[in-house]
Amino acid sequence: MIELNATLLLRAYAAGIFPMAESADSDDLYWFDPEQRGILPLDAFHVPKRLRRTVRRGPFEVRVDSAFRAVIEACAEPTAERPKTWINQDIVRLYSELAGQGCAHSVECWRDGRLVGGLYGVSLGGAFFGESMFSRETDASKVALVHLVARLRAAGYTLLDTQFVTEHLTRFGAVEIPRAEYRRRLAAALGKPTDFAGVDQATALAALLDGTGEG
Repeated sequence: MIELNATLLLRAYAAGIFPMAESADSDDLYWFDPEQRGILPLDAFHVPKRLRRTVRRGPFEVRVDSAFRAVIEACAEPTAERPKTWINQDIVRLYSELAGQGCAHSVECWRDGRLVGGLYGVSLGGAFFGESMFSRETDASKVALVHLVARLRAAGYTLLDTQFVTEHLTRFGAVEIPRAEYRRRLAAALGKPTDFAGVDQATALAALLDGTGEG
């Protein structure tokens, strides 16, 4: 059996395939290529009115890539709402390796020196593959998502892959598209030049909040 490494993982993402474990305690990884793929259209991202006010108020210190492993480990923790997660130790190891190569990123919400929410995902060309998020305080993961979308739009990304669509994500405008359409969009996005780290976040956030409708 070929051991999965970061290079093979990136090739899988470029082909539209992603891995998940059955549970955090499982040693096995399974590959997924859904017939219907969830995406968040970056040009039609919806920020609900109450969340918009929260983001403008700035209750959290938002950082990027300052604690990637802590974010993925927090996403792997069971909660009352999510007693079982798909992130095992191989996932933690592989994606932390990708982060070290600049191919995976975290957006983090901090308060009083504590990590209270965030998300992480994989970056390839103009495609960002959102993997998981967590919250230890109200709205922390949602604020991280708004900051992520603002950064992706400013950095030149064209595809935000959510893998699946949940009720939570539909509030932001997530939709499902057929596999063939997803692969077409993915192929177009992979060749796009982007600059995730070079974004002026304050300017990007203002452009998102001022440019999307209230609701």
